[in-house]
Amino acid sequence: MTRGQVLVVEDDLDIVKVVKAYLERADYAVEAVTSGRAGLERALEASFDVIVLDWNLPGLSGLEFMEQLRTERATPIIMLTARTEEGDRVLGLERGADDYMTKPFSPRELVARVQAMLRRAALNVDNPEMLRRGSLVIEPLARRVTVSGRTLEMTVLEFDLLYTLAREPGRVYHRDELLERVWGLDYLGVDRVVDVHISNLRQKLEVASLRSLIVTLRGVGYKFTEIFE
Repeated sequence: MTRGQVLVVEDDLDIVKVVKAYLERADYAVEAVTSGRAGLERALEASFDVIVLDWNLPGLSGLEFMEQLRTERATPIIMLTARTEEGDRVLGLERGADDYMTKPFSPRELVARVQAMLRRAALNVDNPEMLRRGSLVIEPLARRVTVSGRTLEMTVLEFDLLYTLAREPGRVYHRDELLERVWGLDYLGVDRVVDVHISNLRQKLEVASLRSLIVTLRGVGYKFTEIFE
């Protein structure tokens, strides 16, 4: 029995061979495609637990891939790229990546990040309960967020962040605490990831006129407001 289904979208055949070997050795079922367009088609027609995605792809770039995928699927994405600037990392996260690794990378670390991503996909809370915060309703078992009955599409990490904050309105969470609770103790990436996902989450809440639900305390962290409409 496999531990999960992974789609690798990468045009470098040497990288594909190594990534596939390491993931399969860790008991993951792996499917690999070498173009962005073909990868998007597979990601939309089949169910994968994690997508490992290259930034520079023929036909359809990694950024374009994510923009189109995110209109229909919240599948966790680990982006691979040779771009090392912080601005590039932030851009990748803003466009829909859940995690980010720069080339050259350690195949063992990639496997560890896939494992961590799958552990996070099942919300790790005791007795998960539906939350009602004014017009906002969060259903952890269905992993669904609605505002006045309208569904808001969330990625796995956006949902987990929102649920973590909303469970204890008024409580301030430091960035490091959110990393530990949502990304896990074994997260090996950059801590800026919290800020980017909070920003993405606010943009989605803003569509429902709820952006102010998440408050920033400069130099301290974030909290979910205690005032609901």
